[in-house]
Amino acid sequence: MTSIASRRPKLPPPEGELAPGQVRAQRVLRAALGRHPIGMLFSAPYAFFIAVLFAYPLGLAVWISFHRYFFTAPGVSVPRPYVGLANYDAVLDDPAVRQAFLNILIFLVINVPLTVMLSLLLATALNAVIPFRAFFRTSFFVPYVTASVATVGVWLFMFSSGGIISNLLGPLAPHPSWLVNEQWAMPTIAIYVTWKGLGIFILLYLAALQGVPKELYEAAEVDGASWWHRFRSVTVPGVRQVTTLVTLLAVITGANLFTEPYLLTGGGAPNGKSTSPVLQIYETGIEQNHPDFASALGVILVVGVLLIVGIQQLVQRRQA
Repeated sequence: MTSIASRRPKLPPPEGELAPGQVRAQRVLRAALGRHPIGMLFSAPYAFFIAVLFAYPLGLAVWISFHRYFFTAPGVSVPRPYVGLANYDAVLDDPAVRQAFLNILIFLVINVPLTVMLSLLLATALNAVIPFRAFFRTSFFVPYVTASVATVGVWLFMFSSGGIISNLLGPLAPHPSWLVNEQWAMPTIAIYVTWKGLGIFILLYLAALQGVPKELYEAAEVDGASWWHRFRSVTVPGVRQVTTLVTLLAVITGANLFTEPYLLTGGGAPNGKSTSPVLQIYETGIEQNHPDFASALGVILVVGVLLIVGIQQLVQRRQA
């Protein structure tokens, strides 16, 4: 015997309410497109730009790294056999590659802490009420927007054997000179890159400092906190997110180091002590026509940078 409830006709949901199936479909659509699907339309040109100029070349590089590949004249077809991990084995067994990664490690150890500390300290000073504040803000940003060729010429003049720095230091100056010295070539490049890139990082910190409530500084000052305690307890926590961004940008910039060693040391001199992985990719892949070896090196470099970024993000989440 059927109940009265089972014989009632199924009515459509009231106006403004959705059936369970429609709700699930809407949730799936919202998860895929977000709450505002129009944003996908506006971001489509940039997504296309990323796909064409980054995703496709990266995919092609991965494919090349697993094949015996070399450049040929247009229209010439040659076999490019699959070689598995042979290119990666050649990269890892090459002492020049290990030296290049050691060079970039030295660069990052010097450049990243200097970039974070100097840009934060200078931004804090420029954020205070000091005379000629606008002038100093502009002067720190000038090297960043100046062509590298021009600033490299100045540094070559300053750090040559008869340059200003060597003359000021006198007998304390290294011999041979900075950029042709195996121990000082990469540290000199790291200092140059730090100086040239400070402007953009100072601007990032200046923007972050505007969001730190002034009441916190006033309360700390009332409690008798010194400048250092206010800086450590208020400023540093207040710009922690920007510090993470600055660190990531400095690491990525260092991993992609090319122009500075190419111009300052003529392509990795002395004895490869200033060669970077990207510079070696250029020399091996373009000048020596071994793009398979260069592609494998590039993939290893990308994986290494992603691991560093992932570890940093993990540490940041645990500290939050």
